[in-house]
Amino acid sequence: MKLCPARLEPTFSPRPWGSRSLVPFFPEMSNLAEPVGEAWLTGNDCRFANGPFAGRKLGEVWREMPPEWAGTAVERAGDFPLLVKFIFPQDKLSVQVHPDDEYAATHEREAGGRGKTEMWYAVDARPGAEVLVGLKPSVTREDFTRAIAEGTAEACLEHVPLRCGDAVFVPAGTAHTIGPGLVLCEIQEQSDLTYRVYDYNRRDAKGQARPLHIEEALEVMRFGKQCGGKIGPVAKRRGANVETHYAVCKYFVTTHWTIGERVEAASSQEHFDLVIFLEGRGHILWGAERATYGPAQVWLIPAALGKFELAPESPTALLRTFVPGDLDELKRNLRSQGVSDDEWLRLVH
Repeated sequence: MKLCPARLEPTFSPRPWGSRSLVPFFPEMSNLAEPVGEAWLTGNDCRFANGPFAGRKLGEVWREMPPEWAGTAVERAGDFPLLVKFIFPQDKLSVQVHPDDEYAATHEREAGGRGKTEMWYAVDARPGAEVLVGLKPSVTREDFTRAIAEGTAEACLEHVPLRCGDAVFVPAGTAHTIGPGLVLCEIQEQSDLTYRVYDYNRRDAKGQARPLHIEEALEVMRFGKQCGGKIGPVAKRRGANVETHYAVCKYFVTTHWTIGERVEAASSQEHFDLVIFLEGRGHILWGAERATYGPAQVWLIPAALGKFELAPESPTALLRTFVPGDLDELKRNLRSQGVSDDEWLRLVH
């Protein structure tokens, strides 16, 4: 089967807190009839735009994708492992929490049985934009239960101001919400399990409130010491290009690249890569072939593609993410690139 970088077409999800314009990321999505909160870039219903799977949905292709594409070390059972989204909040999201894999496998098998650990990268941020991530250290289960009933759940969470380029790690079990004035790129386990505890008393056009899941949320929520929050990235400059490492966990590894000149890269036989272009235009080159990239696009790089190049026509920013295999091997590779052991500990979650 022909190997080539393959672009995925997004799908869009209406949300009551979303935006009626996704410009400039999606220029055709303006003056929308209803607010759209999320653009799913690797959802099961996203279709391949080119290559041998063109026109087919990622969810169905994943079940038959050969190792040359998927990688030799990636778990093939279930859905495609990574969900990449752009999030467009014009209002606060609900105060919510996601279950971990163990709880989801026991209680949410019909919904896929997979928990949800995620990270957010701030693609755009207006002054004063913030997210709320993690409970304050003194908050007990009883305190939070009372706050939900009183409509003050927000007061129990830590406020995290965000600027462009900031990133936040949100492990399963972490209470959180996202405020307005942001565009986030979210990288997460392929799961849509969300337990809402407070939704600001919002009603839809029919006067109906979205369901809450307070009992389930309290079962999975982490109290006491928190392990999420803003990430301390590790940046390494190579000529006109900068590679910034953001997060390493068993579900995904994510780096950010800023490139002003051609850069060489290579795939790994163990895993596919996702390249998420945030801004800039240019070409992906492999062998004697090329493809044109642009903003708000996700490209799947097959595991066996080998060497490829990114040739920017304008300054380009991107995120590169993959499902890791051996973390010790990854640590050795990063050490060879100048990442110290102390810096490694900042990245690992």
